[in-house]
Amino acid sequence: MIDLKFLRAQPEQFRQRLCSRNGSYGALLDRVLEKDKVYRAVLGEVEQLRSKRNEISGGMGKAKAEGQAAVDALMAQANALKAQMQAREEALSPLKAELDALLLEVPNLPHESARTGKNENDNVELRRDVSKQRTFDFKPRDHHEIGEKLGILDFAAAALLSGARFALLRGQGARLERALINFMLDRHTKLKGYTEILPPFMVTAETMTGTGQLPKFEQDLYKLCGDTPMYMIPTAEVPLTNLCRGAVLKESALPLKLTAWTPCFRQEAGSYGKDTRGLIRNHQFNKVELVWISRPEDSMANHEQLTRDAEDILSELELPHRVMELCTGDMGFASCKTHDLEVWLPSEGRFREISSCSNCWDFQARRLNARFKRDKGGAPEFVHTLNGSGLAVGRTLAAVLENFQNADGSVTLPKALVPYFGGEKITAQ
Repeated sequence: MIDLKFLRAQPEQFRQRLCSRNGSYGALLDRVLEKDKVYRAVLGEVEQLRSKRNEISGGMGKAKAEGQAAVDALMAQANALKAQMQAREEALSPLKAELDALLLEVPNLPHESARTGKNENDNVELRRDVSKQRTFDFKPRDHHEIGEKLGILDFAAAALLSGARFALLRGQGARLERALINFMLDRHTKLKGYTEILPPFMVTAETMTGTGQLPKFEQDLYKLCGDTPMYMIPTAEVPLTNLCRGAVLKESALPLKLTAWTPCFRQEAGSYGKDTRGLIRNHQFNKVELVWISRPEDSMANHEQLTRDAEDILSELELPHRVMELCTGDMGFASCKTHDLEVWLPSEGRFREISSCSNCWDFQARRLNARFKRDKGGAPEFVHTLNGSGLAVGRTLAAVLENFQNADGSVTLPKALVPYFGGEKITAQ
């Protein structure tokens, strides 16, 4: 949720920065400011009535000394004020709900350092590592073809069970997926200091709202039937970040660094016709997620470290990759600054996104009421939240198959994976 005080104080600066995103938000901001003005006017009336009632209560002792008539007169005034207060408070509640509903529609404000741009064409490459990029002496196959010929990917069986955009992994394929998950979790927990969490895969609407999936992206979520609305998680970012909902953390506990493997469930409602072949864009996929809960003054440096932690996985797997800084028009709803990691896919001759690492500033924390208190004292402050994939497992598996394929159709695994997989090569089953 945005900082409403900033919008009130500097509406034109706020509007200019927000509208650098790929969208038109002027009318929405006008509605927010109008509703806020009405809400604060009614709130002011309630506070004035409360102040007058307190004055009457303070004068009751003097009235008693003057006699019953004075007491009765004050009581009549107090009862009248009480009725007025009740009426204005009843009007206040729906106004607050309407204001909050509008605020939930407003995306995060881009950071001042974020690059201004309209779409992915305006993103900028920060760095790349292609030291392990191969030159093939044969035409490289895509992971879909490699996996089916090896007997480790079975999309026909997945379609029989669940329809389009699902994958079924067999034998060495299932083992490779598990090896990648364990490899990533071990690197993040043993080498990078993350605490591993295994969260529920179903969460409440309140949990989804806290990180920004609701109400904006309900069409992309899988909602379960039942007395209480529940949703399948689209990413472990949702339950991990919500662990600090309503909390006041100690400064000494920050930063919190959490990681989790979970399956992720997405309807991909706005992407029909895109990447329908293979593992790139499925309705269910595995992902290892990274989440930081940070002090405000540390969050930009922590964002860079989060990106490096995810990038190190690609480096250890000897996968050619690059790091992109997203422009304001290509960033996600909750992000104020984002770095994307892109891995090289030889069959396509281009880089494809495999991780998105975002600093959400205090946007999610305001929705979650997640705060910390400094050791030196003072009022609680909002934490900053950060998240990134470390990594998307299916896309990593696809990249391994493509980058390490051999002319005979086998796949020689990167050295870092061999102990986890229990062998150096995948051959036809």
